[in-house]
Amino acid sequence: MNPAGSAAEGAQRFGTVAIVGRPNVGKSTLLNALVGQKISITSDKAQTTRHRLLGVRTEGPAQFAFVDTPGFQTRHTRALNRAMNRTVRAALAEVDVVLWVVEAGVWGPDDERVAQLLPPGRPVILVVNKLDRIHGRDKLLPWLAERGKDSRLAEIVPLSARRQADAPRLLGILAPYLPEGPWGFDPDALTDRSERFLAAEILREKLFRLTGDELPYTSTVIIDRFELDGALRRIAATIVVERDSHKAMVIGSGGAAIRRMATEARQDMRKLFDAPVFLEVWVKTRSGWADDQAAVRAFGYED
Repeated sequence: MNPAGSAAEGAQRFGTVAIVGRPNVGKSTLLNALVGQKISITSDKAQTTRHRLLGVRTEGPAQFAFVDTPGFQTRHTRALNRAMNRTVRAALAEVDVVLWVVEAGVWGPDDERVAQLLPPGRPVILVVNKLDRIHGRDKLLPWLAERGKDSRLAEIVPLSARRQADAPRLLGILAPYLPEGPWGFDPDALTDRSERFLAAEILREKLFRLTGDELPYTSTVIIDRFELDGALRRIAATIVVERDSHKAMVIGSGGAAIRRMATEARQDMRKLFDAPVFLEVWVKTRSGWADDQAAVRAFGYED
């Protein structure tokens, strides 16, 4: 597949690029690398990303609007999972190019199910991520050759999203596939999401990272108040869990766990917002919310 509009070299380009794949292949890490700043939360816990998140990068004459999506869910059927899958499908229906992220040397039924979602007639670049985890890369060549048989792919790009030089290389490969046209955002834009949304995501990242696998992925964060007091951001947030035992886990002995989450979240918010932050955090239990469509919508998940 030839990149669209490649004849007019140097012309201004703008396009939306979906980042899709099964859970835990590094989509959010890749988005942050491509944008050049951390705007999407990451953790080792599956299903960390739940929302469509747009990240903007302007490089030379090209402006990229990257759409990070949740990992496509094939093993769970709760209302929350269904909402995330609809987010993936909606994102794919609207984009100019698809970055399909897979893990180097790994291929399974969940990757095949993502393949079935790829929109026809759109350039698809297969990003083979986590190359840094492969020892003896000659062993990867047969696997890459097998992937190369897929006629839907415009390019195959092996990389590590954590390697500093790989994001600019991918941007250079991707740019010719963007349609020619005026930019959609200011050249210094990073995302279309509000500070309120980003604050909730930052706290949820700390929740996932500091509780590990002990806390089910169904916990979430609600911002109750976000106020500007001069440069100061005054933020009140609630962590929602499904059981009282989960609540005790989040609070920790003597409140140590929740204090650490709040401290680390506040530090990240200060860095991202470039402003002082006052953060208060509470925890409450709401049984079964992740399987309640009304609650899923009320908590800000697309439905």
